[in-house]
Amino acid sequence: MTTTVCTGVSAAAFPSFTSYVRARGPVLLRTARSLTSNVCDAEDLLQTALTKTYLAWERIEDYNALDGYVRRALVNTRTSQWRKRKIDEFACEELPEPETGPSPDPAERQALRDALWRAVLRLPDRQRAMVVLRYYEDLSEAQTAEVLGVSVGTVKSAVSRALGKLREDPELGYAA
Repeated sequence: MTTTVCTGVSAAAFPSFTSYVRARGPVLLRTARSLTSNVCDAEDLLQTALTKTYLAWERIEDYNALDGYVRRALVNTRTSQWRKRKIDEFACEELPEPETGPSPDPAERQALRDALWRAVLRLPDRQRAMVVLRYYEDLSEAQTAEVLGVSVGTVKSAVSRALGKLREDPELGYAA
C-alpha cells in the first residue's frame, strides 16, 4: 500500500480552499475512514474537519503543512466525538430484550376471557360481587368494603376463597 504525501505544496498549487479539497479529498477521506467504523461517519468526520480548516484557512501560514493540519483536525474531531458520545446503545453478544414468541391468537384470548367470565358467574353472589369490584372495577379492598358495607377483612377472606375456586375451575385449566 502506498501513501500519498503532499510535499512541496505551495500556495500556487492550491489557490483556494475548494481546489485543495478537490485535489486532496480522496486521500483525506481514506484517513477519515481509518478513524471511523463506516463510510458515512468518515464523510461526516471529514466534512467537520474541513469546516474547521476552512474557518482557519486565512490563518494557515505554511501551505506545505495543509495535509497535516487537516489530519490533526480529523483526529481531534474524532477524539471529541468519542468523548462526547452517548452511551445509549452499545454492542453486546446477547440482546437484552427477551425473545418474544408468537403473539397469542385473538380467538384463543377471547375464549379464555369468556371461560373466566363463566367461572366468575358460577361464584356465589357475594364472592362474585367482591371479585368484580376488586378486579374488574379495580377498586381497592377498602373501597370494595365500603361499597358492599362490610369490613376489609371480610373482603380479603371472601376474595381469597373466590380466587381459590377460580383456580380449581376445570374450564380454566388451572387445576393440578
